[in-house]
Amino acid sequence: MGKVVAVEYVTLDGVFEEPSWSGPYFNEELSGWQAENLREAGALLLGRRTYEGFKAAWPQMEAETGDFGAKMNAMPKHVATTTLSTPEWNASFLAGEPAEAVAKLKTEPGNLLINGSATLVNYLTRHNLIDEYRIMIFPVVQGEGRKLWDDGTKIALSLTGSWKTATGVQVVTYVPA
Repeated sequence: MGKVVAVEYVTLDGVFEEPSWSGPYFNEELSGWQAENLREAGALLLGRRTYEGFKAAWPQMEAETGDFGAKMNAMPKHVATTTLSTPEWNASFLAGEPAEAVAKLKTEPGNLLINGSATLVNYLTRHNLIDEYRIMIFPVVQGEGRKLWDDGTKIALSLTGSWKTATGVQVVTYVPA
């Protein structure tokens, strides 16, 4: 049985969108950690916007990202969408109610890794379907921008791990309390 693992980049003030602000703080420690997250995943679970962004970028990045890019491109992707009709890039679209589809996917072997996809993360959080939150908190305050958590999303969490990179990024792991 797999679990759903959300891995997110956020600023100190909770902004997650357009993480170009993460660049100066990204180092070998985070690269290795992200590679481990991907290595242990059996598939990606993505919202439509993240899927479209990844699908546009990753096929062109495989040469420069090596094994990471090869796995990213080859692994199955499960996408929550009501607007797309033709899956590409090893994707399938979640059929029916997304919460039921994800609950069914969790009965299969392999973890489902979510990157970005805040709308999906909030939806799955409200349906108690995320088993672990791995959050990289970057030492940046954006002052504006989309937050990871929507108003009205509530969850109590228990800290299961934390560490800090040499560049000051705090990496925390939480599970639902």
